[in-house]
Amino acid sequence: MSEMCKVLNVSRSGYYQWTDVRKASERNVAENWNNRLVVDSRRLYGSPKITHVLRQQGVRVSEKTVARIMKELGLKSRTVKKYKATTSSNHHLPVHDNVLNQQFTAQAPNQVWMADITYVPTDEGWLYVASVMDLYTRKIVGWHAGERMTKELVLQALDQAYNRQRPKGEVLHHSDRGSQYASHEYQKRLLKYGMKCSMSRKGNCYDNACIESFHSVLKKELVYLEKFRTRKEAQSRIFEYIEFFYNRKRVHSAIGYLTPVEYEQMYDQAA
Repeated sequence: MSEMCKVLNVSRSGYYQWTDVRKASERNVAENWNNRLVVDSRRLYGSPKITHVLRQQGVRVSEKTVARIMKELGLKSRTVKKYKATTSSNHHLPVHDNVLNQQFTAQAPNQVWMADITYVPTDEGWLYVASVMDLYTRKIVGWHAGERMTKELVLQALDQAYNRQRPKGEVLHHSDRGSQYASHEYQKRLLKYGMKCSMSRKGNCYDNACIESFHSVLKKELVYLEKFRTRKEAQSRIFEYIEFFYNRKRVHSAIGYLTPVEYEQMYDQAA
């Protein structure tokens, strides 16, 4: 019970006090406990993830019980769901085959990287964000934000990913058919880094689902919950979200409810 109180950011005495008076005054108690959902998760986790976190900490609890307690306390995930596509493949640059072909699996870090661009609204105008994800760890290994959706934007994200990870073998690099990724400069950089290029089929968002899913999460868990006055402010918050929360604190169901950094460290230790 102490671990569950810790995850819910409440004291044991407070929890027991709540259980003692729940039958007599459920509504008042729920109001007193409102907005106390998982500080480390920023109130972004629903009952399934909270259940897994508790179980990893040795707490024997069912998802049904967690959902009931959260409902009685008026606690719920504060994410919203919105999504819109960005890049266009209407150009005459050469494109590559879909080598990945929706096989979203890898046997080790730095085998498959997925790249995409999204946008963030600010009072100054759009801020565009290019990201590179490692498919094995789901870690964002490189990203860059800027005022324009250009090939320089994606090149800087790729350069950061390469300089951080320093992959030793060939990396399969998958993206959509956007002109930024099809540009001669970007393709030359992939050759320089010894990477093999794979591109989604035209108009098929599912071919790049993992990185598009990340951008959807970024928007649900950050962008749609805040209003940015400037691009600099938005970039600062995105930096904090990716580098300190998403990569290091946010558990991911696809990697056994570990964080990307934890999953990468597990592989390195085993290797």
